[in-house]
Amino acid sequence: MTDDSEPAVNISGGTAGGGRTAEFDPATADTRAEEVVDRLGELFWRKEYGGRDAFTCLVRTILSQNTSDKASQPAHDALIDRYDGGASHRDANSASDARHERREGLDNANGEAVSGQPRAKDIDLAESLAAAEQSTLAETISGAGLYNQKSETIIDTAEWVLEEFGSAAAFDAFVKDEPPAEVRETLLGVRGVGPKTADCVLLFAGGRGGVFPVDTHVHRIYRRMGIAPSDADHEAVREVLERDVPAAKCGFGHTATIQFGREYCRARTPACLEDPDACPMADRCDQVGVYPEPGEVVDPAEAPEAE
Repeated sequence: MTDDSEPAVNISGGTAGGGRTAEFDPATADTRAEEVVDRLGELFWRKEYGGRDAFTCLVRTILSQNTSDKASQPAHDALIDRYDGGASHRDANSASDARHERREGLDNANGEAVSGQPRAKDIDLAESLAAAEQSTLAETISGAGLYNQKSETIIDTAEWVLEEFGSAAAFDAFVKDEPPAEVRETLLGVRGVGPKTADCVLLFAGGRGGVFPVDTHVHRIYRRMGIAPSDADHEAVREVLERDVPAAKCGFGHTATIQFGREYCRARTPACLEDPDACPMADRCDQVGVYPEPGEVVDPAEAPEAE
């Protein structure tokens, strides 16, 4: 595996995002998809994920929607600096106890002191965001793009967490302890939470094996390679990958595929257009929608069927 560590500026949180090195033997790959993921694990990094706070992960993923990690990470950091007093780093029991102890010492969910009392350090992030002024939150996350829409979604989601679970800590326990299918179905019922967002929470917070979130890079790459049908939507690509990639490899398969998409299999300028040997996956790729001779690239769904 490469000595390069996973970038901290991505949805997984890099080396600080939890998880442990995944063990695997590339010689045992049974499918093309598994072969690709194995090679990505050798090229970049391989980790089994889990352990992040579920509500913080949910907020982070909402911020990442239709936005690069480079833009969404500073927005996330600014949000945490303004609204989180540390609740996302406590376990469920201590979070519950601390919330009861502090209630009389606060005059609002942002943790402002009453009668000269010091600011509380155990503020529940869901409570804080549910009580946030939408315009202030929008300004805080403005670097992430679509900030008005995202600020409304985050506030609505925080209110939903409090109504359904009572606290961010209880939501975290739900994500980590309940059956993945139930967690996914519940999350998909929340406005603004789509399949990729739900799957990222299951993977990075819940540590659930067999979850392969599909973002724009994953969607493009596995159709371009010919592993998924050229006209497959995001859910169809996910079904193929979760069927053909062993559960323990799905986590690093997701994150390493994204890095591969940024460095090699770019949307408009894939490395193979510059040099057929430049791409480490050249021998596993059908180049669906990629035409080296004229240097043209189209979405796989728009490529003519091979004769």
